[in-house]
Amino acid sequence: MFVGFGTVLNIVAIVAGGAIGVALGSKFKEDLKELITQVLGCVTVISAADAIAAYWSDDLVNALPAGATMLVLIFSLLLGALIGSLLRIEDRLERFGNSLQSKFSAKGESNFVEGFVSASLIFAIGPLAILGSISDGMQTGLDQLVLKSTLDFFAAMAFAATLGWGVAVSALPVGIYQFAWTGVGLFLGAILADYQVLAMTSVGGILLLGIALRLLKLKQIAVGNLLPAIAVAPILAFIAHSFV
Repeated sequence: MFVGFGTVLNIVAIVAGGAIGVALGSKFKEDLKELITQVLGCVTVISAADAIAAYWSDDLVNALPAGATMLVLIFSLLLGALIGSLLRIEDRLERFGNSLQSKFSAKGESNFVEGFVSASLIFAIGPLAILGSISDGMQTGLDQLVLKSTLDFFAAMAFAATLGWGVAVSALPVGIYQFAWTGVGLFLGAILADYQVLAMTSVGGILLLGIALRLLKLKQIAVGNLLPAIAVAPILAFIAHSFV
């Protein structure tokens, strides 16, 4: 196996699942497609809760001063929102999706951009994307990315049945994102302590919750602009850890 094989497998899984979903989607009635999206939203809530649970991990709590865990979470999200808004990440993702729509969607699927943006964020935000890619880069195993690829295959199939080809095309930014983390693992080794990974995971859980609210059409949160919070979290956790 070569370095990055796990991400290649993940990309193939997303594209294959998306293609199958598009093929089956035409056979689904609109009310069934809506129900599928709602189910995915509910499942995403569960995934978010699982990630947010890292907030209460003893390894994270004991590594930071009393009360600092909440401060790390809040300021990671606030600083991430500021950085993301200045960089207009959400707008750039949507514009990228629109440009791809003109190339890949001759019929002009109205759900293309929503599928692209939502799937990109869902497949990239999860802790498995970060931890699995770093593990791949350090050549310590592919178990996490194999698991993620399996989950993403079925999720892409279900999403694409409702949201179209945008879900399959989301494999592009997901691949870039995961290859970047693979590079971190390859060139910098184990740069993150356990408590830093847990801080990132808990912040990622909040972002997943935002995606769930979008899928359930309860609130249109610009989750893309919050992505920098995942990078800010381990930095703030490290700073807080120095005061222990």
